[in-house]
Amino acid sequence: MQLQILSGGAAQGLVDALKPQFKTETGYGIEGTFGAVGAMKDKLLAGAPADLLILTSALIAELARTGHVMAGSAADIGTVPTAVAVRTGDPAPPIGDADALRSALREADGVYFPDPKLATAGIHFAKVIEALGLTEELKNRLRTFPNGQTAMRELAAAKSARPIGCTQVTEILNTPGTTLVGPLPKGFELATTYTCGICTKAREPALARQLAALLTGAAAQQLRERLGFGR
Repeated sequence: MQLQILSGGAAQGLVDALKPQFKTETGYGIEGTFGAVGAMKDKLLAGAPADLLILTSALIAELARTGHVMAGSAADIGTVPTAVAVRTGDPAPPIGDADALRSALREADGVYFPDPKLATAGIHFAKVIEALGLTEELKNRLRTFPNGQTAMRELAAAKSARPIGCTQVTEILNTPGTTLVGPLPKGFELATTYTCGICTKAREPALARQLAALLTGAAAQQLRERLGFGR
């Protein structure tokens, strides 16, 4: 027996960490599909089965307005900064202001980040690159992937001399072989609130509510913070 969820990749580490407890308490496993939040929304609208959604608060609110999420079921998990990463073992470049970030990106021989059209961090980071005046200069070094988790796995496996990456903090911390440098600097920062909501077509709404309570409850606060979720 499996509870079906569609989730932004930022929450994968938290869901995976709580799977054993959920299984013990309910007898159900969790069948999760994780990826760019825009892609997860598209899957739902295309008819993919889901009991619980974990997306940005804005998308959950939109889906509640259109009748795809049960009214009153939304619950915030936490806020996640978009941040810079390097391959574990590589020196961490300064990124504390616009000039430092620009220099770090210019010196990189590969820039890894999620889908610039469907992923929250990817959309934002593409705008950061443009704001720094680097879109044309970096175009042959940009490495984009369907979601942040994949982007970070590819960063960890990169064979080039100076790769760098950007995605949600939670995805960086959840990927072996990548090291968090820090959040994007002031003026370029993004903190995204992730929210769960029960699907109106959920086959197991009571269990979805139980998982939502587990994900958002006080007992998991320290776990959320360790995995990169802020309050």
